Amino acid sequence: MGAPAKPAVKTLDCPSCGGVIELRGLGQTLRAVCVNCLSIIDTTSPELRIIQKFEAKQRIIPLIPLGTRGKLDGDPFEAIGFQARQILVDGTAYQWREYVLFNPFKGFRYLSEYDGHWNNIQTLQAIPADASFGGKRAVKYENETYRHFQSANASTVYVMGEFPWMVMVGEEVFAEDFIAPPRMLSSEKSFGEITWSRGEYMTPEQVREAFALKQALPSPRGVFANQPSPHKALVGSSWITAVVLMALLAALMTLCSLAMGQRQVLKEHYSFTPGSGEASFVTPVFALDGRTSNLELSTYTNLDNNWAYLSFALINEQTGQALDFGRELSYYHGRDSDGSWTEGSNSDSVLIPSVPPGRYYLRVEPEMQTAPGFSQRPTAMAAMRYEITLRRDVPWNLPFVLGFVVLLIPPLLRTFRAWSFESTRWKESDYAPSSSDGDDDDDD
Repeated sequence: MGAPAKPAVKTLDCPSCGGVIELRGLGQTLRAVCVNCLSIIDTTSPELRIIQKFEAKQRIIPLIPLGTRGKLDGDPFEAIGFQARQILVDGTAYQWREYVLFNPFKGFRYLSEYDGHWNNIQTLQAIPADASFGGKRAVKYENETYRHFQSANASTVYVMGEFPWMVMVGEEVFAEDFIAPPRMLSSEKSFGEITWSRGEYMTPEQVREAFALKQALPSPRGVFANQPSPHKALVGSSWITAVVLMALLAALMTLCSLAMGQRQVLKEHYSFTPGSGEASFVTPVFALDGRTSNLELSTYTNLDNNWAYLSFALINEQTGQALDFGRELSYYHGRDSDGSWTEGSNSDSVLIPSVPPGRYYLRVEPEMQTAPGFSQRPTAMAAMRYEITLRRDVPWNLPFVLGFVVLLIPPLLRTFRAWSFESTRWKESDYAPSSSDGDDDDDD
């Protein structure tokens, strides 16, 4: 980056300590501060009248040294002034720093810094219009709505260099901030006069590059009022990507379902009475044709306030190889002080994956309790009637369901992070969640 031509510098002697004061703001400088004795001098008076001399408990070293030149928005500027300002919230001081920048042809520009967050600030010539957003205060400027963020009395606690206004330590203004990240509108009211400015968020890296600073600037801490969310722009695109992929997955699931045979290979009805002796039996032989595929076994019963356990064995007629498994069914219902209730189900379904083709039969052994248990009706001891249905090549949607869940994770995480970022931002505003009534002056 080529350095801009160094502007003319006027020097004068401090009337208090005799130190040399350099003026870079040409005839637009109204106040200058001697860096040696911290005297604030009225540069418009021929005798260089001392307006104020303040004592600083600790000198503040600007991160951008006065006299440093750089470029903002392609225009050269030189740092000529520096001040520290603060607000008090519940007895706690929150301090930020502001830099006065000057270009003989472009005028003045300002940089503010708080906890590593920077803003490139210009004074507005027009006054924003009053507006509202979500029932709360807002202003509108150049067709953009800025939401009210906070209001506070801001005071100047430290000054250095030169200023185009009559700066004084201890001066106080009523400041209000309105945000539309990455921009912020700020108003300062003092003695009935209101000044509006617009700031645009800058990162420490952008400021360092703009002024060719050798040392790295402090990293940002927390979330600043108009700091752009790194997640917001990604939320919409992540949801679009997820929806597109889910649509493709749904199409694939439909195609897979259409390709499945879903052939019924067995449907038999049986009954069982507890205590009736040997209950084990085998079903008729059925054929499983085609490729290796799944087999769905569904059981439907008339259980009522009772339970049953069915032991199954799927046996290959040619090889004698058996797959043993069991299924428990229970269905209870009733009424208590809270109203009607139900528990369990009198039907069941299980999917057996990867069953090779061949001839098979089922060995079934049912059992039930021999006492009514929870039953309140004598029919609980009646025979259980049940139906066994086997279907071959049944669509299995669980992998697709899991796929939908996995696809939802990235956009949900993006959305949560964006929400969390905004929540952290507004915790520092007048509308913090802890506020009891949400009024503008409750919290900072």
